[in-house]
Amino acid sequence: MSLIRAVDPRFESLFAPDAAFEVLAEGFAFTEGATWHPSGEHVTFTDIPNSRIHRWFAGSGETVVLREPSGMTNGTTFDREGRLLMCEHATSRVSRLEPDGSLSVLAERWQGAELNSPNDIVVDDAGAIWFTDPLYGREPETGVLREPCQPFCGLYRIAPDGALELVADDFAAPNGLCFSPDKARLYVNDSERKHIRVFDIDRRGGASGGAVFAETRDPDGTLGAGSPDGMKVDAAGNVWCAGQGGIHVFDQGGSLLGVLLTPQFPANFCFGGDDLCMLFVCAGTTFVRIGLAQPGHDIFNPR
Repeated sequence: MSLIRAVDPRFESLFAPDAAFEVLAEGFAFTEGATWHPSGEHVTFTDIPNSRIHRWFAGSGETVVLREPSGMTNGTTFDREGRLLMCEHATSRVSRLEPDGSLSVLAERWQGAELNSPNDIVVDDAGAIWFTDPLYGREPETGVLREPCQPFCGLYRIAPDGALELVADDFAAPNGLCFSPDKARLYVNDSERKHIRVFDIDRRGGASGGAVFAETRDPDGTLGAGSPDGMKVDAAGNVWCAGQGGIHVFDQGGSLLGVLLTPQFPANFCFGGDDLCMLFVCAGTTFVRIGLAQPGHDIFNPR
């Protein structure tokens, strides 16, 4: 299969032999932030430079504008009540779209100074919100050019009571993040260092560890440019991470299984469909999908 670069024989079992990418929508500037809603049967994704949030509906195949301007939103997810959470690059804040269409700001400052630019976001079973805060939203094209207000790029947690906590401040450029299926591990990648770190999460929501789990390197020097970005886990606990040339997949021990080659750089992606055997990919100026032979993991956990 020409779309995959297998390093381990297990990788080929993730895809049907005739799997191919299908373009669902195109003509964007740079797509990001994909997240699937099972009951709504739609994917929400963002176009950062155009400051829009789009929604693609599985039933009709229609793509609509959900929010414009979006504050140059990057990562999105849903909270336990099914409300959309957004990482806004231009405003350096984490916001929430309420059922009546209004916005609530959940985080915008740490110790009195603006956050850098919240980038990607996940929610744990207790309702705590975890997000990364690199500098990409303070750069041209993916944000508004301005000086940083924080002396570091951090990983943060918004507790269920709304309190903002700094989890780690020793990243160069924290980007994509995802939980293991049992929520006992949190994976966070660092785009500048081209690796993925793993934190152990205790029952109270505390994080410890942070060792390097895997490196998103080009296995044979032919994949080209790119660095770790969006990240998800599948039902088997494999870690899927955007990287050079496509989506790199690692087993639970951090061994590279292979790379799914994508038509353009895959900044982000999500699993979806009734059986979670569809992979939706934000690939550059396009929004595409490809079928899988094994299911992903459903991150959506509403009450």
